[in-house]
Amino acid sequence: MNVASENPPPAARGRWLEALATLCLLVALPLAGLLAAGRPLAPYLEFPPRTRYVTHAPFSWPVFLVLAGVILAVLWPFERRVFAARRAMPPEPAPARRFPAWGWAGVAFGLAAWLLAWTRFAWFRPWQPFTFTPLWIAYVVVVNAWTWRRTGHCLLRDRPRYLARLGALSAVFWWLFEYLNRFVQNWHYVGIAEMSPWQYALFATLPFSTVLPAVMSTAELLGSIPRAGAGLDGFAPLRLRRPRPAAALALLLAAAGLAGLGLWPDLLFPLLWVSPLLLLTALQALRGRPTIFDPIAAGRWRRLYLLAAAALICGFFWEMWNYGSLAKWVYAVPFVHRFLLFEMPLLGYAGYLPFGLECAAAAEWAQPSAPSAAK
Repeated sequence: MNVASENPPPAARGRWLEALATLCLLVALPLAGLLAAGRPLAPYLEFPPRTRYVTHAPFSWPVFLVLAGVILAVLWPFERRVFAARRAMPPEPAPARRFPAWGWAGVAFGLAAWLLAWTRFAWFRPWQPFTFTPLWIAYVVVVNAWTWRRTGHCLLRDRPRYLARLGALSAVFWWLFEYLNRFVQNWHYVGIAEMSPWQYALFATLPFSTVLPAVMSTAELLGSIPRAGAGLDGFAPLRLRRPRPAAALALLLAAAGLAGLGLWPDLLFPLLWVSPLLLLTALQALRGRPTIFDPIAAGRWRRLYLLAAAALICGFFWEMWNYGSLAKWVYAVPFVHRFLLFEMPLLGYAGYLPFGLECAAAAEWAQPSAPSAAK
């Protein structure tokens, strides 16, 4: 009898306790806020979600300019550092390996899926809503092939079980964001009107399972490129003098914001992208466990930078492939809904930056051993 399988080690139990606590808080707090305000819960729990019950604020130039300024102010020091470091680096030699045959097969499969996704062949109509999953399977294969060409290693070849666990975890992970979106309705789906709840659940879960594999595979590829994030492993150490009180404050603020998410959706909608990360890392810090932010105490920002960049790259392809699909999502973002790149307003792409960190924090739960966020 395998005693270890019946009695998980404390580190593994700790990870799952953190995951469970985060999940419970993210689910319960928005509902608690609505109940406290006497709001009905039924519209927020509709499945599939078809009713539009949130009226969003119109575009506002002052809000747009302020948010754009904040985003640029945060990103500029990192981009300036990377640009300067890249200028000082010698040219990188060409990879010694050829792009593998299985990678070319992924390219061919992806092009065929793209063609079927953006055309409207009558014979293909029953399967038209399901084209997003093949596109992202092809993306994951191609990105892993590119990584293998550069390094001789990749997740798909070296760690296929981990990649499969990421897929299973990813479905749950993105359903959580779909749930939080119920309270702000920043996006909604079209082309699902005729789907039953079971059809919608299948239609959604399949592509949701590709989110974490895509982001983490892209991050691995970027990590193999020395010029990506150059100069950020010795840049601006950031240490908190009292990390536990800071973690407690972050937990309280995130919890309060989530409780008000359905009450003030136009003001608090950014919490949809940051609250899961704040809750998880705050719980980890309060328990004295590693967090994804630990390396920045020594000035090692490169991993966070690459994770954010990986999600932004995936975000570009998500939005592009969504644009011509039959079943698709459409945005309604308060104050900044202008200058669309595909269906997404330009400033909305900033949400992918913290999302990349959340993907990595969630991916730790798919690791078979203790988390390595601080490494």
